[in-house]
Amino acid sequence: MEEFDVAVVGLGALGSAAAYHLARVGIRTVAFEQFELGHVRGASHDTSRIVRTSYGSPEYVRFAQAAYREWAALEADTGEHLLTVTGGVVFIPDAGPYDADDFARSLTENGVPYELLAPDEVRARWPQFDVPAGVTTVYTPDSGIAHAARTVATLQMHARMRGAVLRDRTRVDALVPVDGGVVVATSAGDVRALRVVVAADAWTSALLEPLGIHIPLEVMQEQVSYFAPAAPADYAPERFPVWIWEDEQNFYGFPTYGEPTIKAARDVSENRMSPDERTFVPSPERVAELSAFLSARIPGSGALLRTVTCQYALTPGRRFVLGALREHPDIIVGLGAGHAFKFTPAFGLGLAELAIGEGTTDDLTAFAVDATAAPALRAS
Repeated sequence: MEEFDVAVVGLGALGSAAAYHLARVGIRTVAFEQFELGHVRGASHDTSRIVRTSYGSPEYVRFAQAAYREWAALEADTGEHLLTVTGGVVFIPDAGPYDADDFARSLTENGVPYELLAPDEVRARWPQFDVPAGVTTVYTPDSGIAHAARTVATLQMHARMRGAVLRDRTRVDALVPVDGGVVVATSAGDVRALRVVVAADAWTSALLEPLGIHIPLEVMQEQVSYFAPAAPADYAPERFPVWIWEDEQNFYGFPTYGEPTIKAARDVSENRMSPDERTFVPSPERVAELSAFLSARIPGSGALLRTVTCQYALTPGRRFVLGALREHPDIIVGLGAGHAFKFTPAFGLGLAELAIGEGTTDDLTAFAVDATAAPALRAS
């Protein structure tokens, strides 16, 4: 049986980042992906993701700051340009379920520059938006865009360059804890590892529940749409920020990025289906809902061009899961709850450091699930 220090299950953004960080420090790493690399069945494909520090919870602001640190380190290490800073706005209706003061407190506590803007101030700065009265806007100049597919490919390539073994089209069927490690049963045979990182998103339960571990997950098909504005130059990254509408129903969107279109979506579509049930067919009701929202709030957004689907696996409260299992401390689990891409390099670092067992650079206690200390694992 082949033996490795760490096995990573899942090569989306988080698993690829974990493999990269493990390989960088000489850990013998094997990583498995049940589909082809760069597939469209999960949540790590397509082009753009929002990066931001603007959260209403201080622990997420701090982790976002760590992510910016690690994005810069990743770009320096690989020579890739992965982030584009555009500035970002979060629109918070005063009568809605969210409070702009929570954002202000979290950002102030962590020393992040921001502005609170009234609707007329938003319209004066970005006339592309039609923001009604009764909405407070949080502006953070550090917000921007991460190139999703390029980030994942970069992490995978540099993990391989540093010695990680990446095996796509290889399904992991079971994790079997044994003395001194875990046997990973795959469609191509078994391997043994001292530690395992599970970054399998919607497929996590299939691996953990046979071990008696249940992490409640709501799995749903999501979708994003691209619109063709008549004046795309008005929506260029230097003239139009990334944006989020925080209300009973949340929406978000981007400036033009790589093509003369703007991308937008509803966050949490409630279109529930398991990975095996996914249709990959966009919901016409959600398309109509999004189109109506954009017509009201970004009148120049233009005609719908195309819609693509992805997948969310939501934990209770959308809290990150990033920790070792108390019952099986050689198994480390990472779940991003549909909002982790912006944290990718820091999330992967945390998973890798937990697997190595020599302490973590960042405080991950807010995201632990039955976490317990494990003895240090040193590079071979």
